Amino acid sequence: MPHSFRPRNPQPAKAKSQEELDALVRRMKAEQTAPDSYRERSLKIHGWICAKCGREFELSTLHLLTVHHRDGNHHNNPPDGSNWENLCVYCHDDEHSRTILADYLQGRDQK
Repeated sequence: MPHSFRPRNPQPAKAKSQEELDALVRRMKAEQTAPDSYRERSLKIHGWICAKCGREFELSTLHLLTVHHRDGNHHNNPPDGSNWENLCVYCHDDEHSRTILADYLQGRDQK
């Protein structure tokens, strides 16, 4: 049976007001730059290097280095950093694309 690509959530998202979007962006930026954020802890533990491609980052390009949760659970943030790996935005995108493709190919996206 042929597969077709379709949205995972067919329900349209409720449009947010500009105020709600601005508040969300402010909250997310504050969480990312907090000195005790998991991103800051991961950068200290694992360094400013992509764990996949090995690209090294400087302060001017550090925004391109992201934290990937190995188990996919963004709430699982152990202090030793064992659930994190620092990935550049390109490798991080590739990592998540692989999961989506694998789910699709194995029929796990079917409802």
